[in-house]
Amino acid sequence: MHLLAHESPKHEPWNKGKITGQKPPLKLKEIWAIRIRLQLGKRIRDLALFNLAIDSKLRACDLVTLRVDDVFRGQQIVSRAMVIQRKTHRPVQFEIMQQTRESLLTWIEHKGLRASDFLFPSRYRALPHLSTRQYHRLVGSWVSEIGLNPADYGTHSLRRTKPALIYRRTKNLRAVQLLLGHQNLESTVRYLGVEVDDALEMAEQTEV
Repeated sequence: MHLLAHESPKHEPWNKGKITGQKPPLKLKEIWAIRIRLQLGKRIRDLALFNLAIDSKLRACDLVTLRVDDVFRGQQIVSRAMVIQRKTHRPVQFEIMQQTRESLLTWIEHKGLRASDFLFPSRYRALPHLSTRQYHRLVGSWVSEIGLNPADYGTHSLRRTKPALIYRRTKNLRAVQLLLGHQNLESTVRYLGVEVDDALEMAEQTEV
């Protein structure tokens, strides 16, 4: 069938034909391995993006559309910020730790960004900010540099990393739910896969 003049070809998702599903979070040693590589390589933007992705726990669509004034007020990076999630249209708060604040400030000053600018502008003139596809590619390059298979990881790996660490330390699902901005606890349980992890942990501790 030929397309009519006013019709356009269907847009194919970037992950068409790829195996998708739950992407594992990064381990603490992997976080530091990536962070150190970015620091040594003086990759100012990537370091700020990586650090903020871990701290904010935001979905890719929310992370790449952040503006400078979402995190920068009164000549300094705020320790807590809040955004409206595009998927749920609900607010979610997140913390910005000291090392993340330092890397963000370095990036903003290096790039000469203004308050109304996108925090991570695209290097392509046709795009106002980093796209989720570009962000996905960056994550793939970061994990591959420390010897991980990029096919096994994605942007959700970074979103899931800190909540997974918090849950392992506290077992507080309600706190993780609030941090992720989930509307119900069931979503958090499925997202973390905690039922499976907890069942396996109990099984490993039971000898027969």
